[in-house]
Amino acid sequence: MILPDLDVRHRRPELMDAPSLALAQRAGALRALARVSALSGVAHRIWAEIHKLRGAGAPQTIRLLDIACGGGDVVVSLARRAARSGLDLEVHGCDVSSAALEVARENSKRVGVRAHFFELDALRGDIPDRYDVVCSSLFLHHLDEHEAVTLLETMAEGTRRTVLVQDLRRTVAGYLLAFGVLRVISRSVVVHTDGPRSVEGAFSMEEARDLARSAGLDGARVEACWPQRFQLTWRRA
Repeated sequence: MILPDLDVRHRRPELMDAPSLALAQRAGALRALARVSALSGVAHRIWAEIHKLRGAGAPQTIRLLDIACGGGDVVVSLARRAARSGLDLEVHGCDVSSAALEVARENSKRVGVRAHFFELDALRGDIPDRYDVVCSSLFLHHLDEHEAVTLLETMAEGTRRTVLVQDLRRTVAGYLLAFGVLRVISRSVVVHTDGPRSVEGAFSMEEARDLARSAGLDGARVEACWPQRFQLTWRRA
């Protein structure tokens, strides 16, 4: 393995983004990404933010939208947590991929949770409703700088309270983790290929702060989180 130059972004085509990817390969990759999200604590960090809203004069029903939800693992995890805790949480997920949305619907049905999934290209269409929390994970690195700013603007416009973005950090440690861990937890050639490429195309924390400023998200915080990721948090004043 030869380490790439990680001082600057290098965006390369990812197999998951190919419309021609076979459905079985896509489903296998989505299962692997669900395991990665669980190990990385994505839903846990979103749940912590939801609890902050719970004590801050939030409406009785908290509405959440996960953009680029993929196979819906984060949405399903949050819905299950809400059901166990008695929290009235209305969960929605959107994605540009109809194949991913079908997997998401099957996953929510399999575990018996209520979740609504719909098709939306968040770079070219407005969020059709207002939510208390609009979140996204592992999507930002797929975008160029202009698209990333557009996404953040769209998320801010669609939320009454909070924007949460979790993504990879472009670091040597992150690259090594993506290369090694994905080979341990999955046999999917798609994620073996796309994982390291995703790190090469990821933003640094300072670049993420610049994106937030360009999108007008004044006061946004960008903080490092495990493992080799960052969370961008913006709350409406």
